[in-house]
Amino acid sequence: MENCSFTGPVQYFFIIGFPNLQDHQFPLFCVFLVFYLLILACNLTIIMAVVFDPKLHKPMYFFLTNLSVLDILLTTTTMPKMLAMFLVNSRLISALGCFLQMYCFHGLVVTETFLLVVMSYDRYEAICNPLHYAARMTKRGNVQLAAGAWLSALLVPIPAVVQSSQLVYSETPRVYHCFCDHLAVVQAACQNSSADFQTFLGFTIAMIVSFVPLLLVSVSYVQIILSILRISSKDGRSKAFSTCSSHLIVVSTYYSSIAMAYLSYRADMPLDVHVTSNVVFAILTPLVNPLIYTLRNKEVKSAVKKIVILKIHRCY
Repeated sequence: MENCSFTGPVQYFFIIGFPNLQDHQFPLFCVFLVFYLLILACNLTIIMAVVFDPKLHKPMYFFLTNLSVLDILLTTTTMPKMLAMFLVNSRLISALGCFLQMYCFHGLVVTETFLLVVMSYDRYEAICNPLHYAARMTKRGNVQLAAGAWLSALLVPIPAVVQSSQLVYSETPRVYHCFCDHLAVVQAACQNSSADFQTFLGFTIAMIVSFVPLLLVSVSYVQIILSILRISSKDGRSKAFSTCSSHLIVVSTYYSSIAMAYLSYRADMPLDVHVTSNVVFAILTPLVNPLIYTLRNKEVKSAVKKIVILKIHRCY
């Protein structure tokens, strides 16, 4: 944290990016542009497949569409500014823009944890209570579950964002990150007890909204696995497990990236490692999620093939 005598309201933050890669901005731009375009293309393909294929008009794919929309919004919150920083050295961001980016990024991250819980509940009902599945997972109920995940999660970051905006900063604080992550912005504040409290508050909220949903997902999958093991036929067990394996891989990828980002902050590692781990967390799951569901789900794979073939026919 910085010692400073400036007491006026901060107007701009200066985004450092990768401290030790300042001479490699254009290669970074190319790499992240490819990642961003892949994220947009893959997630838009999933959305189109679910919307246009009647066979995918099921609760599981409704929640998958929400996840794809979320992943597009999550990367669009951070990527355009990062690309501008790498390409034209646009490192200044207004204070309002910084705190708005912080709120959107963390709110969408929390939304993803809640959506993963909702999706695990859907798989629990499908496998553990198949006779009551249609009655419990109605269209209205699905919309309420998805809306609850979005709205409640977007309320979680408000206290941390509001309080961090009231910290004392230097005239142009330097944020050692590629975007306005909460902890990176707090570390750019002047040294005081409020900043220390903000660090504690950020970690506390992060742990609660990460591990409580993880506990709920784990409980759901324990029940799912027990139900699968009680199925007598081998084909029945294989089919039941295949319906939830994609979601289980997505959950594992998501929480592995969270753990990597958390450990990089807590361990005594170079600053570039801290930044890289958080950037990987921000782009890994939005990129991996559609690939997992496309490659491992026959219905989604079939719908995507139809879309690709239709586009090829239109081109010719």
